[in-house]
Amino acid sequence: MVTIRDVARKCGLSPTTVSMVLSQAPLAHYIPESTKKRVIQVAEGMGYQPNPFAQALRSRHSRTIGVMVPDIADPYCAQILRGIENSFSRSSYLPFLVDIQNNPLRFGKYLNVLLGRRVEGLIILANSLSFETEVLSALESRKIPSVILGREPGTDALSWVATDNESGTRQALEHLYRLGHRKIAFIRGPKMIVDSHDQWAGICSFAAASDLKLDPRLVVTLSDPFSSYEGGYERTKELLALNLSFTALVAFDDMTAFGAIRALISAGLRVPLDCSVIGFDDIPAAAFYNPALTSVREHMESLASMGAEILLETIRAHRNNTAVSPVRRKVKPELIVRESTAAPGH
Repeated sequence: MVTIRDVARKCGLSPTTVSMVLSQAPLAHYIPESTKKRVIQVAEGMGYQPNPFAQALRSRHSRTIGVMVPDIADPYCAQILRGIENSFSRSSYLPFLVDIQNNPLRFGKYLNVLLGRRVEGLIILANSLSFETEVLSALESRKIPSVILGREPGTDALSWVATDNESGTRQALEHLYRLGHRKIAFIRGPKMIVDSHDQWAGICSFAAASDLKLDPRLVVTLSDPFSSYEGGYERTKELLALNLSFTALVAFDDMTAFGAIRALISAGLRVPLDCSVIGFDDIPAAAFYNPALTSVREHMESLASMGAEILLETIRAHRNNTAVSPVRRKVKPELIVRESTAAPGH
């Protein structure tokens, strides 16, 4: 690796002079233009690349962003990471990714690692579980620019961008209602998951406004937040065992919907002829499932881009010692209608 000392030796100058030229230091103003041009030409010819860690130590600006995700294997994470990468590729900042693997103990450990590497800001992709109190306290006490993506953290001290889950389930239920469905089953998310309550609020809101009667016997709940496919399969079998008629089913997420479709087909029912099914998230597999799944699409990349812009603005304010208020935004999802929904009996 070519160093400043190597360039200085080639130019016949001191390392200090070469450093001032290459870093465009204020004192470089007093160095003759011919000398500066020669230094730059020699540096480029030798393939010199500045050491980002040394620059960070000198300037206290690392130009890196810590990105913490709960599970990199989750399709939900993959879509958001694409949006984050696209956003920062247009800036001078480099994202530094760590995978918490749904382990709260890793959060504190990796937070310290990122801060030790002098990251200038944090983007934290929240999983479906509500935030632990110590996680929020750690972020607030560090005073480092941070943005939470995907969930409302329940504090006014942090910026966040999240999907409007209530709007999403209202759209889903309205779609089924307009098709003529009145006997609708629901598989809710686990009780400890924040999104479950927001989704159910949207369902109850539409039902009240349209005078749609919800049969509590046709409402079941997932128990395991990390096994929604099997949960969707088992909960649908329980619904079928009740021998109560229903013509449509709204699932907590796409994986739950996939499990539900498997159970319906195993019972000899046709989707959507005998029962329509709607999911939530619109993961890539939804479009290729059989039948292609109607789902509520969360605009993950837009959500990520919005969070990245908020973070960059916060970092700029932080550098200038300017006070900035936390930003809180909701992104409206979109219902994508495919082959898994139809009018009753069609």
